[in-house]
Amino acid sequence: MNKQLLLGLTIAASILTLGIPTIARSQTRIGDLQQRPPGTTISGRVGNIVGNDFILEDDSGQIIVDAGPRWWQQINLSPGEEVTVNGELGRGGEFDAFSITRANGTVIQIRPAQGPPPWAGGPNRNRPNSGARGNAPAKN
Repeated sequence: MNKQLLLGLTIAASILTLGIPTIARSQTRIGDLQQRPPGTTISGRVGNIVGNDFILEDDSGQIIVDAGPRWWQQINLSPGEEVTVNGELGRGGEFDAFSITRANGTVIQIRPAQGPPPWAGGPNRNRPNSGARGNAPAKN
């Protein structure tokens, strides 16, 4: 291999390596959110709420989070509440929630990550027992 080419590749690799943070992140900043595979996690403060849709904001931006229809399950978040949401970026640019974790560790299960949401059949579809869904403690 040409020595100049090898030296150039080595320098380029060194520059790229120095520019990449060494700390692995398990969460994505809202401002950095792009189309990603299911299972992306974002955290922030709850802003305006309309039904089960709400604004989630961090220091990098904000996004609308879709937590499914209210007739399926009411999530009952409060403005200013700190939450972590696991989900995926939807086609309309909103973030489709799979689960929401409150600051106290309580997890609100919204839907499975794979397949259509359980409410896809409409409000006449069989719903699970409403007491068995929602604000269950996190499992460690």
